[in-house]
Amino acid sequence: MDLLTSPPSHLVGNATLLVGRQLCKLRNHTGFGLDVQLVRNSFFNNNLTSGSRNRLLFAKGSEIPISCSASNGKDLFQRANGKLNDARVIYAVAPAMGHNQESHPESHFRVPSIVSALEEMQLTPELRGSEIIELKDFKRASVDDIANVHTRTYVSGLEKAMDQASQQGIIFIEGSGPTYATANTFQDSLTAAGAGIALVDSVVEASKLSQNQPIGFALIRPPGHHAIPKGPMGFCVFGNVAIAARYAQRVHGLKRVFIIDFDVHHGNGTNDAFYEDPDIFFLSTHQAGSYPGTGKIDEIGQGDGEGTTLNLPLPGGSGDVAMRTVFDEVIVPSAQRFKPDIILVSAGYDAHVLDPLASLQFTTGTYYMLASNIQQLAKDLCGGRCVFFLEGGYNLKSLSYSVADSFRAFLGEPSLASQFDNPAILYEEPLTKVKQAIQRVKHLHTL
Repeated sequence: MDLLTSPPSHLVGNATLLVGRQLCKLRNHTGFGLDVQLVRNSFFNNNLTSGSRNRLLFAKGSEIPISCSASNGKDLFQRANGKLNDARVIYAVAPAMGHNQESHPESHFRVPSIVSALEEMQLTPELRGSEIIELKDFKRASVDDIANVHTRTYVSGLEKAMDQASQQGIIFIEGSGPTYATANTFQDSLTAAGAGIALVDSVVEASKLSQNQPIGFALIRPPGHHAIPKGPMGFCVFGNVAIAARYAQRVHGLKRVFIIDFDVHHGNGTNDAFYEDPDIFFLSTHQAGSYPGTGKIDEIGQGDGEGTTLNLPLPGGSGDVAMRTVFDEVIVPSAQRFKPDIILVSAGYDAHVLDPLASLQFTTGTYYMLASNIQQLAKDLCGGRCVFFLEGGYNLKSLSYSVADSFRAFLGEPSLASQFDNPAILYEEPLTKVKQAIQRVKHLHTL
């Protein structure tokens, strides 16, 4: 693993009102003891500035005990003071407050902003009782969990690099892009992966005990779907969805895993991890020509895994109509034919029309539709077992309200997208090109 170092971090100022308020709450409901130093008014820029010397914002946290991740879903529910039979949504928060670089799009403001929106829209356990459960005492993933997807050389190399990050404040761990590490990154990344694993435990347990199965959502960072088996990439450190998929197979005997990735960028790390695996179906929709340039339509898997990778690059400008059509004509028949035991979702919210890093035009309503339809697909095919994992999404407002509206979809409540979306900013979708892409992928996969 190549390490590119940057100058030591510089700590100044006070927290913004939003993050300051959220940190007090995160201290209580994530188990993190946070002594935070933040930069005043340092909401990230819409785009990275090439060559800029970014300062580090970081939080010094008390340690969460590290242990193996074979947790028991029922115990987690009991610790969350929730009634399993009433639960509709189960979520876990891992904000990685110590993993941050000022002005970087993948900012430590992201998860607190989502939590704030959930509170604003009254979508928290305090206001909803046992129909929404937050897992507070989940364990970090073990190194063995991570090594089921990533090489041990990479895992051990990242752990050793923490000393260098501690001395220098921040280091870059990917030579081809702005993926960085601070002294907290290794432990924060284990925590993020552990949150996903705990939610897999929880939804599996719930599927045994309740006819009204809850859905899981891992509000975590760093994200994961670009991280390849040999290293980090594209803001991503460990492949959270891929790690959870292997865990579901190994611990719960859920052999057939269906992964949907609707991030605007191709999930090349997940793609690579399972490219020859017939038991994990990876389906990615993403903007054609966007970072990292992978995910071509004819990349369909190889060897025993031929046919269990489906990549559908969408032309720039694709939006709600395109995605609804893709869901009905591609995602549903693919899942029905595959017959999964669990559905995992790389939920990237960076295809939103307001997001600065791409040029699709999804809306809050698009994400409500996806959440509702994927939940129903899981109920129809695999006993409701489904977990969402936060990936991209870099406009705080569109990210936060879209995730919150996804929660409303899970609860079967009407969308509030009309309060957030502005149809006047949308333009005509390239539906002829979308139809051509759909027809080609249907032909390749005989759908």
